[in-house]
Amino acid sequence: MQMMNENDFLRLVDAGGSAASPGPSPQAVADAFDGARLTQARHLASLTKKELAEAIGVSPAAVGQYEAGVTRPRPDLIPRIAEVLSVPLPFFIHGRPHGKLDGSMAHFRSLRSTRVHQRAKAVAFVEQVWELTFALEKRIQLPYVDLPGFAGGEVQSGSVLPRDPVDAAKALREYWGLGLGPISHLVRHMESRGIIVIFSKDDEDSVTVDAFSTSSLPRPIVVLTPNRFDDVYRHRFTAAHELGHLVLHGDAAAGDMRQEREADAFAAEFLTPRDSILPDLPIRADLRRLAELRQVWGVSVDSLLYRCRELGLLSDSAASRAYQRLAALRGQPGFNSEPITGFPGENPVLLSEAFDLAVNHTDLTLRSLARELAWPISRVRELIGIADNRPALRLVP
Repeated sequence: MQMMNENDFLRLVDAGGSAASPGPSPQAVADAFDGARLTQARHLASLTKKELAEAIGVSPAAVGQYEAGVTRPRPDLIPRIAEVLSVPLPFFIHGRPHGKLDGSMAHFRSLRSTRVHQRAKAVAFVEQVWELTFALEKRIQLPYVDLPGFAGGEVQSGSVLPRDPVDAAKALREYWGLGLGPISHLVRHMESRGIIVIFSKDDEDSVTVDAFSTSSLPRPIVVLTPNRFDDVYRHRFTAAHELGHLVLHGDAAAGDMRQEREADAFAAEFLTPRDSILPDLPIRADLRRLAELRQVWGVSVDSLLYRCRELGLLSDSAASRAYQRLAALRGQPGFNSEPITGFPGENPVLLSEAFDLAVNHTDLTLRSLARELAWPISRVRELIGIADNRPALRLVP
């Protein structure tokens, strides 16, 4: 089969099947079928090969052959596959950009509790985030990726930060000109440096995955789950943790618990530098004082307690007793969770503002972008962060 480019893809999408069914015909889709797109859609739908096979009336081996490109599905199967996976028919056509990843290219915050199918779904989500970014970047200029060592999906060995997580955190603070005090608007800082930050879909799989990141695509991408705890302090630490992965582990395969510990150490030093936070910390477990400090430094009381123990201000037994007292104070003023929505600088806006800019300066529309990506419009809305404000019709039986 002759390989198509993006223009060929769009011509085929626009070719039309019939007056009753506009768009490419099932035969046209079958002739240009991309097995990798089937894999991506299946992962996004959280279906196994067996489950998809049962839904469309073929064997699991046949699905495997479709995905491997050994055979193509019959034209009469194409509409059913698209229906089961909730994608338009053109989704499966070869020719448009595809940022392919595998599980070893993404670092997962909740490594031990994340199952294989959840990682596969998360990776497919990141692939689509990159495809959306690529489509927008053809029209408008996004911030330059200003991350030491990163060069369009590859790590430049001559310009990486120190390998030690504490030293790396100090070096990145200096490189970004952040000084030695508290960092406000962490997510906005990351976006201004060209890092794509996005909230994951609010579903059970995403909540389990928690957060993840990759530096294996032309732009570094960080995915955060806003509703697992809906606490801005934990959210900021998680964002800093993923930033640690980007600067420390861009050239290493993911899946190592040592890397998770290093990312935690990076986040702690990046958000609360030892030399700056040490004079502020109490020499005993004064929870009220730590509650005041969380407002200043933007990290949780739990993190500050851990920092006190880590810096030798508290013994393990004293810290353990403090955590027990802290558990009894949950929900009280100073110890309650603060929703992320109340902190605009910690909410990602890069993709939504890029879309708005492209709409205002080019002929881009939501519908044309969905056509180009071969996604449902609802999917484009979801990734850009556009709320569907249409009134919902409800029928009472």
